[in-house]
Order: sequence, then structure tokens, then C-alpha cells
Amino acid sequence: MDLNAVSMYFQQYGAVAVFVIVLLEYCNLPGFPAGIIMPLAGVWAAQGNLGFWTAIGLSVAAGLLGSVILYGIGRCGGQIFLNAYLKKFPSHRGGIERTLDTVRQRGSWGVFISKLIPMVRTVISIPAGVLRMPLRSYLLSTLAGVFVWNFVFVGAGYIGGEAILHYFAG
Repeated sequence: MDLNAVSMYFQQYGAVAVFVIVLLEYCNLPGFPAGIIMPLAGVWAAQGNLGFWTAIGLSVAAGLLGSVILYGIGRCGGQIFLNAYLKKFPSHRGGIERTLDTVRQRGSWGVFISKLIPMVRTVISIPAGVLRMPLRSYLLSTLAGVFVWNFVFVGAGYIGGEAILHYFAG
């Protein structure tokens, strides 16, 4: 999904588009890059289409929901999927084991830090579910990580405004 498509959805559907697109991004669906979506939500807020805190609130709620969906997938069927995946791609075992170890050893802190690392931030939800991390701990660490990530990126778009649009368009 490119800048023009995201802009069009934001203009056509407003706050609902912000929520849905951020939700899809947090569900780790391809084509929804946070580096475009979050700053654009900030630009859109800066242009007066949405309040800054409303954009943050919507993006955090969507991020939390998307993360809970992946956590649920991991919790309900993740081990079966993981075993099938590793059977097909045994060379990925090391990376997956490191991710699982992060959740095992660092728990909530590991999830929080992982929510601040590109690519890892969406995927970490599945191992947390597979390991049956307590839901309350998962939710609190996820909420904190999602808030920090979204605040930085939406805030950058809000502060950078039109310069952000020109950067992505160019």
C-alpha cells in the first residue's frame, strides 16, 4: 500500500480508516508499512482532520487489538503452526527459538522491548501466545510498547507535516 492509497482511505473514511489500516498493520499483513501509515495519520491530524490525541488513541486501540488477535492465534493454534512451519523451514529454528527465549526469559519486559523493534514488534505476539504468557502481563507490556511506538511515529507526522508527505512522495 503506497502513500496515495493510504491518503485516499484516510480522506474517504476518516478515523475509521486510521483504525482499520493500523489494525491490519498490527496483524502483520503485508502491504501495510508502519513507516508510512503512522506518520501519515499524524500529518492527517495536523491538517485538522483529526485531533492528535484522537489519532494516538485510535492507533493504540487498533495496535492493541491487532496484537491481541495475533496473541490469540498463537495461544489457540500457534504450536501446531510452529511445528509445521519448522518442519518446512528448519533453518529458521534458531531465530524462532531466540524469539521464544526472549519471551521466556524476559517476559513482559521482552514483549515491551520487542514492540519497539521493526518487524519483531508484530511477530512477538504469536510466541507470547504460544508460551501462554499471562494475558494481563501481555496486555500491559503490549499497551506500553504500542503507545511508545505509535506516539513517536504519529508525532513525527504531526510535527513534520507536509515535509513528511514530500519525503514519502519523493
